[in-house]
Amino acid sequence: MTDEIFHSIFPRPEMVPAAYAITSPLQQGRYLCDGEIRTWSGPHQDVLSPVHETILDTIQPKLIGSYPLLTEEQALEALDAACRAYDHGRGAWPTMGVEERIKHVEAFAFRMQEEREHVVKLLMWEIGKSLPDAGKEFDRTIDYIRDTIDALKDLDRVSSRFVIEQDVIAQIRRAPLGVVLCMGPFNYPLNETFTTLIPALIMGNAVIFKPPKLGVLLHQPLLEAFRDSFPRGVINTINGEGQKVIGPLMKSGRIDVLAFIGSSRVADSLKKQHPRPHRLRGVLGLEAKNAAIILQDADLDHAVQECVLGALSYNGQRCTALKMLFVHEKIADTFIAKFSEAVDKLQIGMPWDDKVQITPLPEPNKTGYLTQLIDDARSKGARVVNQKGGRVHHTIMSPAVVYPVGPGMRLYTEEQFGPVVPIAAFADIEEPMNYVTQSDYGQQVSLFGTDPEIIADLIDPLVNQVCRVNINSQCQRGPDTFPFTGRKDSAEGTLSVSDALRAFTIRTLVAAKETDTNRRIIKSIITERRSRFLSTDFIF
Repeated sequence: MTDEIFHSIFPRPEMVPAAYAITSPLQQGRYLCDGEIRTWSGPHQDVLSPVHETILDTIQPKLIGSYPLLTEEQALEALDAACRAYDHGRGAWPTMGVEERIKHVEAFAFRMQEEREHVVKLLMWEIGKSLPDAGKEFDRTIDYIRDTIDALKDLDRVSSRFVIEQDVIAQIRRAPLGVVLCMGPFNYPLNETFTTLIPALIMGNAVIFKPPKLGVLLHQPLLEAFRDSFPRGVINTINGEGQKVIGPLMKSGRIDVLAFIGSSRVADSLKKQHPRPHRLRGVLGLEAKNAAIILQDADLDHAVQECVLGALSYNGQRCTALKMLFVHEKIADTFIAKFSEAVDKLQIGMPWDDKVQITPLPEPNKTGYLTQLIDDARSKGARVVNQKGGRVHHTIMSPAVVYPVGPGMRLYTEEQFGPVVPIAAFADIEEPMNYVTQSDYGQQVSLFGTDPEIIADLIDPLVNQVCRVNINSQCQRGPDTFPFTGRKDSAEGTLSVSDALRAFTIRTLVAAKETDTNRRIIKSIITERRSRFLSTDFIF
């Protein structure tokens, strides 16, 4: 019998609001290579939505489309196209002036904006993201593109001046690195993918882009915008099994930058396949097991509110999610009671339902994996403390609060990436501090308390373990102008609007001894606009 909290939760086809319904599967048989949208007649991968449907009282997955399973041949064709477009730095795109590249990116953003409704709908169906969050992801991506353009203008303005040191005249600018392979994550298949793709493009690199396995179809509406907005071969897309299409790219040795957001295991495997790893730059966003430390003097109501959001926004499927809570033992019972009550009030439903907070999970058998983690913790002394916790119905799991979680339990160290919240009580602050220190991950931590002296004492060691300490707030990525990175196994390189521009470039300079002849040459080049690099133009 279906649990009461899941009663009639998966809709009949006629119950889906017309604005969000998918009446026929999207057969994505196209990909972009060398400035052409090509049609694939080979095998395809069906895409089943985590949003199931009820037909004749039977709940079944809904087929929403398919995408091409390309082969090594198509992957290498995309690589050849990108290499031709870059042409060892001599191509039209890498030698193009900054202002002209900006115009191409602006044209793409305009075209992309026209596809908002289509992309948002596919975000809901492909990965179960709620309507408000899907819309926010799209809008935030557009904002990110605009902010990147503004940041590049600022960077170029600073670089438009000459410096003279020890009788040497020089102009220092940033130059592209070459061919970039961009691979984004399923949980933010648009936004986090574009936080590497857009800065890589705008700085003059050529890009090969592989969408995540979950979140492929939503990029289909953007193919024509990519084709029409950028020169031939500057942006190329590939789909298919990673071993068949990504392995050959890395083994070729012709990938200059790997921009990857996913697991460290996969990142390590990809990097090892490159024959010249010292020449491969990595821009990596990897796992995290962010902890919250709730001190004895914390504002409990505020801490509960922030921890619920931090642990369970988008079902906890965020690298920045709070994935382990440490609560001082003197307030643990009160905190857990309030936290469990708040978690059980979260609305479970379909992505388009009003005020929905818990939605279907897109990863295959994710509920089975999470149940294993809970069962392991139970077998070692923990329990599910919230009334509705851990109940499963097909692709949906009601959030589970598990306590007390400690060493030896998988939940203590594994990144659950789902709606399970492990909690531990502590008497000595060294317990959570040692946890953060000994963790393989070092992205962020959240501190909840009111004593400035205690918080200050914790900040100083924590900033040497993680890359962001949040005071009385959940872990998060934004604002996008702030650096986003991690220590240990959590990241390589730094992403933010300005940091990303640097991540995909290298400082390059033109220098000359300060002689009359060299002054005349440089002045002539600048006055007659003979070079795009040597320039004092000011971009407004």
